[in-house]
Amino acid sequence: MFEAFRRAQLTKEGLSCGRTRRKHQDDDFCDALRCHPAFTGTLLAAFVVGILLLLHVASGIQGAVMLPGLTDGLYATALSLVAVTHLFICHRELLRDNRTLLLVLGSLMLHLATVLAVLKFGTVRGWASPMLVFALPHAIAPLMLSIMLGRKVGIFAATYASVLGAIICLPADRLTFLASSAFVGFLAVLVTRRVRRRQKLFIAGCYAGLGAAGMSALLALVQFSDQDFSLSQSAWLPLLSGVLTGMVVGGVLPIMEAIFGVTTDVSWLELADLNHPLMRRLSIEAPGTYHHSLVVANLAEAAAESIGASAVMSRVCCYFHDIGKLNKPEYFIENMDPSENPHADLTARMSALVLIAHVKDGVDLALKHNLNNRIVDVIEQHHGTSLAYYFYRQALDQKAEFLRLVEEDKASGDDVPQISEDVFRYPGPKPQFRESAIISLADACESASRSLEKPTAARLEQLITEIVQMRMLDGQLDECDLTLTELAKVKASFVKTLASMMHNRIKYQNRETQPRQHRDSLALPAGHVVTLEATSTSPSNPAADTPGPRGTRTGRKRSSKSSSAA
Repeated sequence: MFEAFRRAQLTKEGLSCGRTRRKHQDDDFCDALRCHPAFTGTLLAAFVVGILLLLHVASGIQGAVMLPGLTDGLYATALSLVAVTHLFICHRELLRDNRTLLLVLGSLMLHLATVLAVLKFGTVRGWASPMLVFALPHAIAPLMLSIMLGRKVGIFAATYASVLGAIICLPADRLTFLASSAFVGFLAVLVTRRVRRRQKLFIAGCYAGLGAAGMSALLALVQFSDQDFSLSQSAWLPLLSGVLTGMVVGGVLPIMEAIFGVTTDVSWLELADLNHPLMRRLSIEAPGTYHHSLVVANLAEAAAESIGASAVMSRVCCYFHDIGKLNKPEYFIENMDPSENPHADLTARMSALVLIAHVKDGVDLALKHNLNNRIVDVIEQHHGTSLAYYFYRQALDQKAEFLRLVEEDKASGDDVPQISEDVFRYPGPKPQFRESAIISLADACESASRSLEKPTAARLEQLITEIVQMRMLDGQLDECDLTLTELAKVKASFVKTLASMMHNRIKYQNRETQPRQHRDSLALPAGHVVTLEATSTSPSNPAADTPGPRGTRTGRKRSSKSSSAA
């Protein structure tokens, strides 16, 4: 509120335009809530209470073989706490945000509630127990969490959905439920490797349905081997359940991504469209920056793939990491007119401020166009708090020149500029995750490689090693979880990709530089009509001396005709 009053006063005095720059993650209350331990404890308590409520609901379903007692409540509570403990021990790196914790626990609750609803629906209609248990949607939580948070979290969901479901689903046989739920859940996680198309969700549901149908048919065959039964009746309902599960998860997934701020590979590929308005502007207004972004995207994608990071996210974030240069594209060397340098009329400090401003300008444009939060993070972090060294060095040289003039009594000591390194540093923050660190290094390496006159593999390797070492000594990689082993793989990937991009070509000779004898052999009389056979007499054509169909040498025959005509 006070900031608004101060800005209004500055606007009234003509010292401000009245507009504020968009900022990333302004809501401090939401940020505190996402990490506050009190809210974390509330979520865990709500999960345990929700499991007990589902146990109570299951007791009201017709056909329950037993009513829940104090023992079942204790079992459910203990297993709920075991699930939470497992989550924090094995997947803590994914659960630093309470939204992610809510996503995992909420998906489990939604899964068990849906299973109970289908179980009640089938019990009312008198479906046989084996067919009913296998017809339950066992793949909902494993399929959803495997795609959104990774296959390890999907395995966690499949495990505890089976264990907790076996206690909660009283009308079903617990051993049959445990076996069917674990089998279908793990199968769904198995077939969700690198899901980059929404149709893969439907295919994963079909696989889960086929597995459930096959297991249901085998179980029915064993239990009712002496009775008349229909294998199709035991198989079609589980298959239908799996197909519907894949369709429902595919439809719900975009909503879950928007609510919980998680972006899957499917959505990243949709964001990789180069027809985005910002990318179209970049290709027209700043073509040098556009090409630079594409090359950095290739570097970062290959490096991320080499260490198991998100390659598709790295590529998309690289596309937009320099969109802030759209405000003043002519001040950046890749877009600069060779005949005119706009920095010639600016001081070193002002030039550095213009370059550094492209980070804040990029964040402003990204928020204006509602880009993904990860893209905004990369725009903020791709320079970290590094130093605009060229202009800082230029400012120091100017200061040294003023000091020399002062010593010679040609200038006053008041004219000596005060140089502060902080003015020439980017605002940061430093890279906070692996993909951001890779993009930061790829951006620096691609820019520096343009200065090499003869970019051999050895020179590229030396250049990349120096850049990475300088970034490490400057502390730019201190806040990301990139290990030294992964950093070595990233450097090797950069060398390989840049060497393939900047390889030398064979130098072809022009006609003027060819030997005279060779040029004379290719010369033809004026007005001569060149045919395909006539051109075969060229010494560079190995087919010129091959025998013709009648044992003659076709090339020589045509050559003699040409000479006689001359």
